[in-house]
Amino acid sequence: MKRIAVLGAGSWGTVLANLLLKNGHEVTLWTHKPAQAAEITQQHTNQHYLPDFVLEPELTATADLKTALVGADVVLFVVPTNATREVAKKVVAGLTELQQRPIIVHASKGLEQQTHKRLSEVLAEEMPAATRQAIVVLSGPSHAEDVAAGDITSLTAASNDLAAAETIQQLFMNDYFRVYTNIDVIGVEMGAALKNVIAIGAGALHGLGYGDNTKAALMTRGLAEISRLGVAFGAEPLTFIGLSGVGDLIVTCTSVHSRNWRAGNQLGQGESLAAVLKNMGMVVEGVATTKAAYELAQQKHVDMPITTAIYHVLYEQKDIGTEIATLMKRAGKMELA
Repeated sequence: MKRIAVLGAGSWGTVLANLLLKNGHEVTLWTHKPAQAAEITQQHTNQHYLPDFVLEPELTATADLKTALVGADVVLFVVPTNATREVAKKVVAGLTELQQRPIIVHASKGLEQQTHKRLSEVLAEEMPAATRQAIVVLSGPSHAEDVAAGDITSLTAASNDLAAAETIQQLFMNDYFRVYTNIDVIGVEMGAALKNVIAIGAGALHGLGYGDNTKAALMTRGLAEISRLGVAFGAEPLTFIGLSGVGDLIVTCTSVHSRNWRAGNQLGQGESLAAVLKNMGMVVEGVATTKAAYELAQQKHVDMPITTAIYHVLYEQKDIGTEIATLMKRAGKMELA
C-alpha cells in the first residue's frame, strides 16, 4: 500500500483518486475549493464534474495542500496545464517543510502557454531533485467517464527512470485498468498535448456535417503532423503509433466526452470561440495548445498545415470553410514525405 496525494479534483483527478483507493492505497484528493472538498468527503460525489457518479466512501478530500502531502509516497498532478507551475511551487514548499521526497506523476495533457514547455519540464524546473524522486507521465486514451464506469482502459507510464515508471504501473493496474511503461517522455507528452489540436478540427468537421471519410483523413494526416513535430524535439517515431499517440488521438477525435471535440463541434455549428469556452465550463486544453504548436512549428520549420488552419480559425477568426478549401488546394505531395 502506498500513500498518494492526488492534486486536482476535476473529473480525471477524481476518477484516478477513486481508482487508486479501490486498488488498496491510502489516497487524499486536494482541491483549492473548500466546498468541493466537503462534498467529496461528506456526500461522496463531485456533481460539477461527474454527475451521478458515487465515489468510494473512504475517499477524503481537503483544501489544505500540506494536509494532502503529509506522508505521501507519490504526488499525482492532475491540474490544468496553466496551473501546473504555480501548484508545483506550493508543493515544493510543503515537501521541503515535511522533509519528504516522493515520486512525482502528472496526468495532464498540454504545453505551458508562455514557454511552450512540456509539463515534465515545468515540474523539473520547479521541483529540485532534493525534493522528489523521479518524474513520471501517465497518459493515453482515457475519458474519465469511461474509467468511472469500469470500462477497460490502457495507458502508458513514461519516465527516464524505468523503475519509477514500473512503480506507477503497479499502483494503477487492476482488472479494467492496464498500464504499460515507456522511456520516451518527449513522445508521450507531445502526443498527449498535440492530439487535442486535431480533436478540435475533428469536432469542427462534425459540426459542419462532414462524414467519416473526412474525419479519417483529418486524423491520419493530423497524426503525421504530430509525429513530425515530436520527432523534431527528439521523440521516438514509434511512440506515435502507441497508446499516447494514435490511441489518444482516436478517442479524443471520436468521443462526445472530449471537451476539445465538443468545442470544435460548436465552432463548426457557427458558435464563436468566446461563447464556446464560456459554455464548456471546463478547460479546453487544445485551444492554448494550438497556439503553442503553431509557434513551435514555426520555430522548428515543421510543416503542419492542419494545425495552421485551426490556428487561423481560433486566433485570426478565419472562416472554417475557407481554411478547409485552402488545405484541399495545396499542391500534391508524397504521403510519407
